[in-house]
Amino acid sequence: MVSELGDSERLTFDIVPDSAADFTAGFLGAGTPLAQAIMGRPARSVVPYRVGDMAEVHILAVALSERRAAGDAAEARQALTQEAVERARLDEMVQLALTVNVKWGDYDPEGIVPKSDSSRE
Repeated sequence: MVSELGDSERLTFDIVPDSAADFTAGFLGAGTPLAQAIMGRPARSVVPYRVGDMAEVHILAVALSERRAAGDAAEARQALTQEAVERARLDEMVQLALTVNVKWGDYDPEGIVPKSDSSRE
């Protein structure tokens, strides 16, 4: 990838079905804008790609992958999303408890924080 300033970053991806996508592991979902821009292009192609400060993509090589994406990538993403939602709900409850405490006094948020999560405070 080449930025508008000419800076470049070399990335290697395997294009996989969106359900198996794991960007950090190098598995790019086929439905993503980047995959759509480069799919079907031969090696040594220069593809315009305007996202953020990126200007173009240089395809250095195209090869059949030997790697296999984990079949549970979609499940792992869903689990992480659910964990983040639960943390956000807990944070909202603690914030509400602290607001009530400031306004009306004598409300202890300790009762709503699970014991295993007390180290996150």
